[in-house]
Amino acid sequence: MPPHFDFMEWWRKNNLNGTPVVVKMENPDNWSMLELPSSTTEHDLVFADKERGKNAKQLTWVMLLRAHQAAGWVTWGAQGLCGLLSTIKKRLIFREGVKVEPQRSRLFSTIKALLTFATLMLCFELIAHMKGWHFTSAHMHIPGAEDIQGFLHSIYVTWVYVRANYLAPPLQSLANICIVLFLIQSLDRITQCLGCMWIKLKRIKPVPKEHSFEASDVEQPYSSYPMVLIQIPMCNEKEVYQQSIGAVAQMDWPRDRMLVQVLDDSDDKETQMLIKGEVQKWHQKGLRIVYRHRLIRTGYKAGNLKSAMSCEYVKDYEFVAIFDADFQPQPDFLKQTIVHFKDNDELGLVQARWSFVNKDENLLTRLQFINLSYHFEVEQQVNGIFLNFFGFNGTAGVWRIKALEESGGWLERTTVEDMDIAVRAHLNGWKFVFLNDVKCLCEVPESYEAYRKQQHRWHSGPMQLFRLCLPDIITSKISIWKKSNLIFLFFLLRKLILPFYSFTLFCIVLPLTMFVPEAHLPAWLGSAYEWVVTKKVGRASETDLVGLVEKEEQANIEQSKLYRGASESGLDALSDSSNQLVKPKKKKVNQLYRKELALAFLLLIAAVRSLLSVQGIHFYFLLFQGVSFLLVGLDLIGEQVS
Repeated sequence: MPPHFDFMEWWRKNNLNGTPVVVKMENPDNWSMLELPSSTTEHDLVFADKERGKNAKQLTWVMLLRAHQAAGWVTWGAQGLCGLLSTIKKRLIFREGVKVEPQRSRLFSTIKALLTFATLMLCFELIAHMKGWHFTSAHMHIPGAEDIQGFLHSIYVTWVYVRANYLAPPLQSLANICIVLFLIQSLDRITQCLGCMWIKLKRIKPVPKEHSFEASDVEQPYSSYPMVLIQIPMCNEKEVYQQSIGAVAQMDWPRDRMLVQVLDDSDDKETQMLIKGEVQKWHQKGLRIVYRHRLIRTGYKAGNLKSAMSCEYVKDYEFVAIFDADFQPQPDFLKQTIVHFKDNDELGLVQARWSFVNKDENLLTRLQFINLSYHFEVEQQVNGIFLNFFGFNGTAGVWRIKALEESGGWLERTTVEDMDIAVRAHLNGWKFVFLNDVKCLCEVPESYEAYRKQQHRWHSGPMQLFRLCLPDIITSKISIWKKSNLIFLFFLLRKLILPFYSFTLFCIVLPLTMFVPEAHLPAWLGSAYEWVVTKKVGRASETDLVGLVEKEEQANIEQSKLYRGASESGLDALSDSSNQLVKPKKKKVNQLYRKELALAFLLLIAAVRSLLSVQGIHFYFLLFQGVSFLLVGLDLIGEQVS
């Protein structure tokens, strides 16, 4: 029986001596109550008796005001719930703006089966809870004869027996394995954070042996500058090709010692013509730039880069800088990176940090910003300082062409060609440098569809690469420590264990333990192969929240203002003709995310079940996790925010 609260009894216990209060109210939503200090003098007692009637009225006002505030919250919650139900009705029942694609995934079928099973078990648990059938050690209750006669109760007893003897042991074992993996991964993260703190305290950073390429020869001041090849691989990048080519064109490097390759794999004729026109425009302005288009698009980005490196004129260049189509390097990028190669023949790669122009666009971009900031600030920096090795990020980096050639060049065997070349170069003895203070502007995916495709590509290739590279790692001439780091930390822990345990533990094991209370989780846990081009929007700066203004207006922007529009600070103002932002268009739903919706309802059901279980401590974790999956499944994430 639930506890019985007698309001009058509570009032008598706590209000034998009234305390004077003063209510200050500016408006119904802004009020405050001040308690007056009590006194034991006779005068004060007489005054208190006289004011007792006023205090009762003031207390009534306080209660009314609180009721008004509570009614406002209830109204707000009801409106939000009605809006959510309306969205569910439109997208799940009427299929408005939804393009349903056939789902044949085994994972989706498994999740549907778990959802159906969880729904049935929840119904049994609710009935058992109302009838008082509890068979856990903490709430032992033997049902009476009238209860045993029911067929439903027999089914429930059978379910408890099967649950305790057949389901709980394997689930408990899986939970224990996931917890051990969680602790190992946490130890790795703590170690990396301690390394980052040490770097900050000691102010450790890569320092080049020479700080400039300037020669003492007055007649030929640029003779000591090395030859640099700049590559911009792109594929149907209609939104960002102008700003990427324009940013590279502003590089502060001798024009006769730099060549830009625009590697266009677009299959859209209109996009090809636009990129060709942009290349021709900069060529007429004196920039050494060439346009390359492959007729046979094989190998995706790796095949594109491999084809470009096979050109005859590449042998005249010493370094190659790579920028994806949405990246906008600073004018001094080459001077800050290539200087580290001088008098350092063992250095094969210099990687710069990414900086995001649209990190405040919506909740999805903010979360990606946090995740990627940790990746660069901690993972890349710590590995670069202490190990001279890290995974190449595929862009915003400069390679020594000799290191690429000796390591086998670009291979088309995986979708993570950047990680592939980094591992092979490391096995050949080349060292890497990460520059945390050199940033290159880019953008993160703003829609969940683009984000999901990007993450699928990033996570599907490492294990395939590990299978291909394992024999080479074992037989390589690097030290045992470096081999162990590659096998156990770089591949197994960070590329396999982290994705496996995070999904398994939080999306499968944790919800199932709500229905199988015999399998326990620690209380502290409740707090807790096709290459697809990532869709870009074409942000010009952090202040440009709508991407690009009209193309006709962009064509009139002066050349001197081209790079200023890509400023990270966002302090530069646009011209008068383009200072009025275009209102963002509402995105239509491209696909119904059935997996996310099924997981959402499974987690929400598990949250409700946790209230009936001894493991009710996980209620809030499951509730918010379920709401997050529900927002993703209804495609409500990625909306514009102020």
